Amino acid sequence: MKRVYLDHNATAALRPEARTAMIAAMDLVGNPSSVHAEGRAAKTVVERARGQIASAFGADGADIVFTSGATEAAALAMAGRNLQGAAIEHDAVRAWTQEVLPVSRDGRVAVSAASQSVLQLANSETGIVQALPSGLAVTDATQAFGKLPVAFNWLGAEMALISAHKLGGPKGVGALVMKRGTDLAALIKGGGQEMGRRSGTENVIGIAGFGAAAQAASADLANGVWEKVRELRNILENALEAGSKATIFVGKDQERLPNTLCFATPGWKGETQVMQMDLSGFAISAGSACSSGKVRASAVLTAMGFDEQTAASAIRVSLGPETMEDDVLRFAETWLEKEKKHHARAA
Repeated sequence: MKRVYLDHNATAALRPEARTAMIAAMDLVGNPSSVHAEGRAAKTVVERARGQIASAFGADGADIVFTSGATEAAALAMAGRNLQGAAIEHDAVRAWTQEVLPVSRDGRVAVSAASQSVLQLANSETGIVQALPSGLAVTDATQAFGKLPVAFNWLGAEMALISAHKLGGPKGVGALVMKRGTDLAALIKGGGQEMGRRSGTENVIGIAGFGAAAQAASADLANGVWEKVRELRNILENALEAGSKATIFVGKDQERLPNTLCFATPGWKGETQVMQMDLSGFAISAGSACSSGKVRASAVLTAMGFDEQTAASAIRVSLGPETMEDDVLRFAETWLEKEKKHHARAA
Protein backbone atom coordinates (compact mmCIF):
# COMPACT_ATOMS: atom_id res chain seq x y z
CA MET A 1 0.00 0.00 0.00
CA LYS A 2 1.44 3.34 -1.05
CA ARG A 3 1.20 5.80 1.80
CA VAL A 4 0.09 9.33 1.02
CA TYR A 5 1.40 12.14 3.25
CA LEU A 6 -1.19 14.92 3.62
CA ASP A 7 0.04 16.61 6.81
CA HIS A 8 2.46 19.20 5.44
CA ASN A 9 1.29 21.89 7.88
CA ALA A 10 2.62 19.73 10.71
CA THR A 11 5.97 19.32 8.99
CA ALA A 12 7.13 19.28 5.40
CA ALA A 13 9.48 16.74 3.88
CA LEU A 14 13.15 17.74 3.97
CA ARG A 15 14.05 19.39 0.68
CA PRO A 16 17.02 17.95 -1.24
CA GLU A 17 18.64 21.40 -1.23
CA ALA A 18 18.45 21.49 2.57
CA ARG A 19 19.89 18.00 2.91
CA THR A 20 22.82 18.89 0.64
CA ALA A 21 23.56 22.08 2.58
CA MET A 22 23.38 20.26 5.91
CA ILE A 23 25.71 17.48 4.82
CA ALA A 24 28.26 20.05 3.66
CA ALA A 25 27.97 21.89 7.00
CA MET A 26 28.67 18.66 8.90
CA ASP A 27 32.23 18.76 7.61
CA LEU A 28 32.90 22.15 9.22
CA VAL A 29 34.82 21.82 12.43
CA GLY A 30 34.95 25.46 13.52
CA ASN A 31 32.83 27.34 16.04
CA PRO A 32 31.22 30.34 14.28
CA SER A 33 32.33 32.58 17.14
CA SER A 34 36.00 31.67 16.68
CA VAL A 35 38.21 34.08 14.74
CA HIS A 36 40.46 31.52 13.06
CA ALA A 37 39.89 30.20 9.53
CA GLU A 38 37.79 27.24 10.66
CA GLY A 39 35.57 29.49 12.75
CA ARG A 40 35.21 31.99 9.92
CA ALA A 41 34.14 29.19 7.58
CA ALA A 42 31.35 28.19 9.96
CA LYS A 43 30.36 31.83 10.42
CA THR A 44 30.16 32.22 6.65
CA VAL A 45 27.60 29.40 6.48
CA VAL A 46 25.46 31.03 9.18
CA GLU A 47 25.56 34.44 7.52
CA ARG A 48 24.86 32.98 4.09
CA ALA A 49 21.74 31.33 5.49
CA ARG A 50 20.72 34.56 7.18
CA GLY A 51 20.94 36.28 3.82
CA GLN A 52 19.01 33.51 2.06
CA ILE A 53 16.18 33.76 4.58
CA ALA A 54 16.14 37.56 4.44
CA SER A 55 15.82 37.42 0.65
CA ALA A 56 13.12 34.73 0.65
CA PHE A 57 11.09 36.45 3.39
CA GLY A 58 11.47 39.97 2.01
CA ALA A 59 13.32 41.00 5.16
CA ASP A 60 16.31 42.86 3.74
CA GLY A 61 17.49 45.34 6.33
CA ALA A 62 15.81 43.48 9.19
CA ASP A 63 17.48 41.56 12.02
CA ILE A 64 17.14 37.75 11.92
CA VAL A 65 17.83 35.94 15.18
CA PHE A 66 18.20 32.17 14.90
CA THR A 67 16.42 30.11 17.56
CA SER A 68 15.57 26.46 18.21
CA GLY A 69 12.21 26.94 16.49
CA ALA A 70 9.16 29.19 16.30
CA THR A 71 8.20 28.31 19.88
CA GLU A 72 11.42 29.81 21.24
CA ALA A 73 11.06 32.75 18.85
CA ALA A 74 7.58 33.39 20.28
CA ALA A 75 8.93 33.38 23.82
CA LEU A 76 11.78 35.72 22.87
CA ALA A 77 9.38 38.13 21.18
CA MET A 78 6.62 38.16 23.78
CA ALA A 79 7.94 37.33 27.24
CA GLY A 80 7.03 40.08 29.70
CA ARG A 81 5.15 42.21 27.15
CA ASN A 82 1.49 41.64 28.18
CA LEU A 83 0.27 41.40 24.59
CA GLN A 84 -3.25 40.72 23.35
CA GLY A 85 -4.11 37.75 21.17
CA ALA A 86 -6.95 35.52 20.00
CA ALA A 87 -7.90 31.95 20.82
CA ILE A 88 -7.10 30.83 17.25
CA GLU A 89 -3.37 31.42 17.72
CA HIS A 90 -0.94 28.51 18.01
CA ASP A 91 -0.35 27.30 21.57
CA ALA A 92 3.21 28.69 21.44
CA VAL A 93 1.71 32.16 21.03
CA ARG A 94 -1.30 31.68 23.31
CA ALA A 95 1.09 30.87 26.16
CA TRP A 96 2.26 34.50 26.17
CA THR A 97 -0.92 36.46 25.43
CA GLN A 98 -4.20 37.57 26.92
CA GLU A 99 -6.91 35.94 24.79
CA VAL A 100 -9.13 38.98 24.40
CA LEU A 101 -9.24 39.61 20.64
CA PRO A 102 -12.63 38.57 19.17
CA VAL A 103 -12.89 36.02 16.34
CA SER A 104 -15.72 36.06 13.80
CA ARG A 105 -17.49 33.02 12.37
CA ASP A 106 -15.37 33.34 9.22
CA GLY A 107 -12.16 33.18 11.27
CA ARG A 108 -11.29 36.87 11.12
CA VAL A 109 -9.72 38.56 14.16
CA ALA A 110 -10.54 42.15 15.12
CA VAL A 111 -7.48 44.02 16.43
CA SER A 112 -8.12 47.20 18.39
CA ALA A 113 -4.59 48.13 19.47
CA ALA A 114 -2.04 46.85 16.91
CA SER A 115 1.07 47.83 18.85
CA GLN A 116 -0.12 45.72 21.79
CA SER A 117 -1.34 42.74 19.79
CA VAL A 118 -0.24 39.48 18.17
CA LEU A 119 -1.95 38.13 15.05
CA GLN A 120 -1.03 35.10 12.95
CA LEU A 121 -0.66 35.55 9.21
CA ALA A 122 -2.31 32.20 8.41
CA ASN A 123 -3.97 29.61 10.60
CA SER A 124 -2.42 26.14 10.67
CA GLU A 125 -5.77 24.33 11.03
CA THR A 126 -8.15 26.24 8.76
CA GLY A 127 -5.61 27.91 6.48
CA ILE A 128 -7.49 31.22 6.80
CA VAL A 129 -5.26 34.21 6.01
CA GLN A 130 -5.53 37.38 8.08
CA ALA A 131 -5.23 40.98 6.96
CA LEU A 132 -2.58 42.35 9.31
CA PRO A 133 -3.00 45.88 10.68
CA SER A 134 -0.07 48.26 10.39
CA GLY A 135 2.03 48.57 13.51
CA LEU A 136 1.30 45.05 14.78
CA ALA A 137 3.63 43.94 17.57
CA VAL A 138 4.16 40.32 16.45
CA THR A 139 2.89 38.04 13.69
CA ASP A 140 3.24 34.28 13.51
CA ALA A 141 4.24 33.69 9.88
CA THR A 142 5.29 30.05 10.22
CA GLN A 143 2.54 28.64 8.00
CA ALA A 144 2.52 31.45 5.43
CA PHE A 145 6.28 31.67 4.84
CA GLY A 146 7.09 29.53 1.82
CA LYS A 147 3.46 29.04 0.76
CA LEU A 148 2.35 32.63 0.14
CA PRO A 149 4.20 35.54 -1.53
CA VAL A 150 4.78 37.58 1.62
CA ALA A 151 7.47 40.08 2.56
CA PHE A 152 8.28 41.07 6.13
CA ASN A 153 9.11 44.60 5.03
CA TRP A 154 5.52 45.22 3.89
CA LEU A 155 3.66 43.20 6.51
CA GLY A 156 3.76 46.17 8.88
CA ALA A 157 4.66 44.07 11.93
CA GLU A 158 7.47 44.79 14.35
CA MET A 159 8.43 41.12 14.62
CA ALA A 160 7.63 37.81 12.88
CA LEU A 161 8.05 34.16 13.85
CA ILE A 162 9.24 31.61 11.26
CA SER A 163 10.25 27.95 11.34
CA ALA A 164 12.43 25.80 9.08
CA HIS A 165 10.53 22.51 9.08
CA LYS A 166 7.30 24.07 7.80
CA LEU A 167 8.92 24.83 4.43
CA GLY A 168 11.17 21.85 3.94
CA GLY A 169 14.04 22.63 6.27
CA PRO A 170 15.14 20.60 9.31
CA LYS A 171 13.24 20.38 12.58
CA GLY A 172 14.67 22.22 15.56
CA VAL A 173 15.59 25.56 14.01
CA GLY A 174 13.60 28.75 13.52
CA ALA A 175 14.05 32.48 13.68
CA LEU A 176 12.67 35.72 15.02
CA VAL A 177 12.65 38.43 12.36
CA MET A 178 12.49 41.99 13.64
CA LYS A 179 12.76 45.53 12.44
CA ARG A 180 16.33 46.71 12.82
CA GLY A 181 16.86 48.57 16.07
CA THR A 182 14.04 46.83 17.95
CA ASP A 183 14.76 46.79 21.67
CA LEU A 184 14.63 43.19 22.85
CA ALA A 185 16.01 41.54 25.99
CA ALA A 186 17.64 38.13 25.66
CA LEU A 187 15.98 35.18 27.35
CA ILE A 188 19.06 32.96 27.02
CA LYS A 189 22.12 34.77 28.33
CA GLY A 190 25.72 33.76 27.98
CA GLY A 191 28.21 34.38 25.20
CA GLY A 192 26.15 37.03 23.44
CA GLN A 193 25.68 35.26 20.11
CA GLU A 194 23.01 36.40 17.64
CA MET A 195 23.64 40.10 18.26
CA GLY A 196 23.26 39.55 22.01
CA ARG A 197 19.64 38.42 21.63
CA ARG A 198 20.14 34.63 21.91
CA SER A 199 23.27 33.20 23.47
CA GLY A 200 24.58 29.74 22.69
CA THR A 201 26.64 28.32 19.85
CA GLU A 202 24.60 28.48 16.67
CA ASN A 203 23.16 25.28 15.18
CA VAL A 204 25.28 25.60 12.04
CA ILE A 205 23.97 22.43 10.39
CA GLY A 206 20.31 23.28 11.00
CA ILE A 207 20.78 26.91 9.99
CA ALA A 208 22.44 25.85 6.74
CA GLY A 209 19.43 23.65 5.95
CA PHE A 210 17.01 26.45 6.87
CA GLY A 211 18.68 28.87 4.49
CA ALA A 212 18.75 26.41 1.59
CA ALA A 213 15.11 25.43 2.18
CA ALA A 214 14.00 29.06 2.26
CA GLN A 215 15.78 29.76 -1.02
CA ALA A 216 14.20 26.69 -2.66
CA ALA A 217 10.75 27.58 -1.31
CA SER A 218 11.07 31.07 -2.77
CA ALA A 219 11.86 29.56 -6.16
CA ASP A 220 8.79 27.30 -5.91
CA LEU A 221 6.59 30.32 -5.30
CA ALA A 222 8.04 32.16 -8.27
CA ASN A 223 7.50 29.10 -10.49
CA GLY A 224 3.83 28.71 -9.60
CA VAL A 225 4.21 25.45 -7.67
CA TRP A 226 1.74 26.46 -4.97
CA GLU A 227 -0.89 27.49 -7.49
CA LYS A 228 -0.82 23.90 -8.75
CA VAL A 229 -1.19 22.74 -5.15
CA ARG A 230 -4.20 25.07 -4.78
CA GLU A 231 -5.80 23.43 -7.83
CA LEU A 232 -5.38 19.99 -6.25
CA ARG A 233 -6.80 21.24 -2.95
CA ASN A 234 -9.85 22.54 -4.81
CA ILE A 235 -10.27 19.24 -6.68
CA LEU A 236 -10.26 17.43 -3.35
CA GLU A 237 -12.66 19.89 -1.73
CA ASN A 238 -15.11 19.68 -4.63
CA ALA A 239 -15.02 15.88 -4.62
CA LEU A 240 -15.72 15.70 -0.90
CA GLU A 241 -18.44 18.33 -1.05
CA ALA A 242 -20.17 16.53 -3.92
CA GLY A 243 -20.14 13.24 -2.04
CA SER A 244 -21.04 14.40 1.46
CA LYS A 245 -24.01 16.59 2.33
CA ALA A 246 -23.39 16.48 6.07
CA THR A 247 -19.86 17.89 6.01
CA ILE A 248 -18.96 21.50 6.83
CA PHE A 249 -16.01 23.03 4.97
CA VAL A 250 -14.34 25.62 7.17
CA GLY A 251 -13.16 28.85 5.52
CA LYS A 252 -14.32 27.79 2.05
CA ASP A 253 -15.24 31.37 1.10
CA GLN A 254 -12.21 32.97 2.74
CA GLU A 255 -8.66 33.53 1.56
CA ARG A 256 -6.73 30.45 2.64
CA LEU A 257 -3.36 28.84 2.37
CA PRO A 258 -3.25 27.12 -1.02
CA ASN A 259 -2.70 23.66 0.47
CA THR A 260 -5.06 23.56 3.44
CA LEU A 261 -8.51 21.98 3.76
CA CYS A 262 -10.34 21.82 7.09
CA PHE A 263 -13.71 20.10 7.31
CA ALA A 264 -16.00 18.59 9.94
CA THR A 265 -18.69 15.93 9.90
CA PRO A 266 -20.60 16.50 13.18
CA GLY A 267 -20.72 13.37 15.30
CA TRP A 268 -17.73 11.66 13.67
CA LYS A 269 -14.76 12.40 15.91
CA GLY A 270 -11.68 13.82 14.24
CA GLU A 271 -9.38 11.44 16.11
CA THR A 272 -11.37 8.48 14.79
CA GLN A 273 -11.09 9.75 11.22
CA VAL A 274 -7.34 10.26 11.60
CA MET A 275 -6.86 6.68 12.81
CA GLN A 276 -9.10 5.18 10.13
CA MET A 277 -7.38 7.09 7.34
CA ASP A 278 -3.95 6.22 8.76
CA LEU A 279 -4.82 2.53 8.57
CA SER A 280 -5.82 3.11 4.94
CA GLY A 281 -2.48 4.72 4.15
CA PHE A 282 -3.17 8.45 4.52
CA ALA A 283 -1.44 10.77 6.99
CA ILE A 284 -3.71 13.65 8.08
CA SER A 285 -4.37 15.40 11.39
CA ALA A 286 -7.16 16.57 13.67
CA GLY A 287 -5.70 20.05 14.18
CA SER A 288 -2.31 21.49 15.06
CA ALA A 289 0.36 18.80 15.37
CA CYS A 290 1.31 20.16 18.79
CA SER A 291 -2.17 19.44 20.16
CA SER A 292 -3.65 16.77 17.90
CA GLY A 293 -2.63 13.98 20.29
CA LYS A 294 -4.94 15.41 22.95
CA VAL A 295 -8.59 14.36 22.85
CA ARG A 296 -10.38 17.68 22.78
CA ALA A 297 -12.39 19.89 20.49
CA SER A 298 -10.47 22.26 18.24
CA ALA A 299 -9.88 25.53 20.11
CA VAL A 300 -9.71 27.28 16.74
CA LEU A 301 -13.16 26.16 15.60
CA THR A 302 -14.61 26.76 19.07
CA ALA A 303 -13.32 30.33 18.98
CA MET A 304 -14.95 30.75 15.57
CA GLY A 305 -18.33 29.86 17.09
CA PHE A 306 -18.71 26.22 16.11
CA ASP A 307 -20.38 23.97 18.69
CA GLU A 308 -18.22 21.48 20.57
CA GLN A 309 -19.48 18.45 18.64
CA THR A 310 -18.57 20.02 15.31
CA ALA A 311 -15.23 21.32 16.62
CA ALA A 312 -14.38 17.82 17.86
CA SER A 313 -15.21 16.35 14.44
CA ALA A 314 -12.84 18.48 12.37
CA ILE A 315 -9.86 17.17 10.45
CA ARG A 316 -7.16 18.96 8.46
CA VAL A 317 -5.72 17.83 5.17
CA SER A 318 -2.64 19.77 4.05
CA LEU A 319 -1.02 19.10 0.69
CA GLY A 320 2.55 19.67 -0.47
CA PRO A 321 4.42 20.25 -3.73
CA GLU A 322 4.89 16.50 -4.22
CA THR A 323 1.16 15.70 -3.85
CA MET A 324 -0.34 14.21 -7.01
CA GLU A 325 -3.91 14.33 -8.36
CA ASP A 326 -4.23 10.58 -7.89
CA ASP A 327 -3.36 11.06 -4.20
CA VAL A 328 -6.24 13.44 -3.55
CA LEU A 329 -8.72 11.44 -5.62
CA ARG A 330 -7.84 8.25 -3.74
CA PHE A 331 -8.17 10.13 -0.46
CA ALA A 332 -11.61 11.43 -1.43
CA GLU A 333 -12.80 7.99 -2.48
CA THR A 334 -11.51 6.34 0.70
CA TRP A 335 -12.82 9.02 3.05
CA LEU A 336 -16.28 9.08 1.47
CA GLU A 337 -16.53 5.29 1.82
CA LYS A 338 -15.72 5.57 5.51
CA GLU A 339 -18.14 8.44 5.97
CA LYS A 340 -20.98 6.34 4.52
CA LYS A 341 -20.11 3.51 6.90
CA HIS A 342 -20.08 5.94 9.82
CA HIS A 343 -23.56 7.22 9.00
CA ALA A 344 -24.82 3.65 8.48
CA ARG A 345 -23.60 2.69 11.97
CA ALA A 346 -25.05 5.83 13.50
CA ALA A 347 -28.47 5.36 11.87
